[in-house]
Amino acid sequence: MELRQLRYFVRIVEMGSMSRAARELDVVQSALSQQITKLESELAVRLLQRTPRGVEPTEAGVAFFREAQLALRHADQAVRSAQQSRLSGSVSLGLAPTTASIVGLPLMQAMRARYPDVRLHLVGSMSGHLAEMLNARALDLAVLFDSRLHGAQARPGGRRWQVQPLIEERLFLIRSRRHAPARALPASMALAELADEPLILPTGQHGLRSTLDTAFAQARFAPQVVLEVDSLAMVMAAVDAGLGSTLQPWAALGRFEDAQQRFEAVPITDRDAQRTNLLCSLSEDELSPAALATRVVLVDCVRTLVQSGRWSGATLIHHDH
Repeated sequence: MELRQLRYFVRIVEMGSMSRAARELDVVQSALSQQITKLESELAVRLLQRTPRGVEPTEAGVAFFREAQLALRHADQAVRSAQQSRLSGSVSLGLAPTTASIVGLPLMQAMRARYPDVRLHLVGSMSGHLAEMLNARALDLAVLFDSRLHGAQARPGGRRWQVQPLIEERLFLIRSRRHAPARALPASMALAELADEPLILPTGQHGLRSTLDTAFAQARFAPQVVLEVDSLAMVMAAVDAGLGSTLQPWAALGRFEDAQQRFEAVPITDRDAQRTNLLCSLSEDELSPAALATRVVLVDCVRTLVQSGRWSGATLIHHDH
């Protein structure tokens, strides 16, 4: 027995006519008649009878009509309950400016489409600050870069985090095209080749600087740092103005529609000149259903961006769930 058979039968009784019910239901009358025949065969009882005035329910049909109406009301209520029980709540997510410039908008769009009743609170800040907020339970989730976070242990006094490696990002030397020196940049460079390059870098509390310092040490390279700036917008403004070059992932260019015209970007070949994006969250039992859903959507967005080629220099980290 199917719900549509119940709906057909109820409407026929209400209309008192097979043809009028067929028009009302927008189905062919022969198909409507066939469904009623199947229903009567399954119940082994005749539900309708033809009269000079049209179609009327039999005695069994009258009894079945009342129960069918009740069953349809319950089915409709079940649908309304399911629709009204859509995932809701709020979730806070921290993203570094470079990450936000690439994944921020796609994530907001995906969350709006999949979970319109979930209120997403996005926080943009340095990786180190986001780590402190996560440890203080001011965030549910954050994408962090500090390699020391591998192992999923929070800072002293904090609880253990869930840590999921997302992607590896190659670092690039980025400089202004308008203010570039006469010499052209090669297709790729090693850190050792940057001895004369004035660099604008973030300070030590920044997750990217931790990665860079490790790479500098491995390359036995002392960078010529002319400015230390902890704002991505200010770093890129300074580079655009010709005050120096910077070492950043390609995502740093994501906010510029004319990035290719404004900047030169050359990948750094040193093995350590890359950063790992880690999706860190509170422990599984502390996360709300909304936060768990957001974590899944974020991973999907990152995967889509990388696989479609829209996140240059990024490589997915494959791991077992």
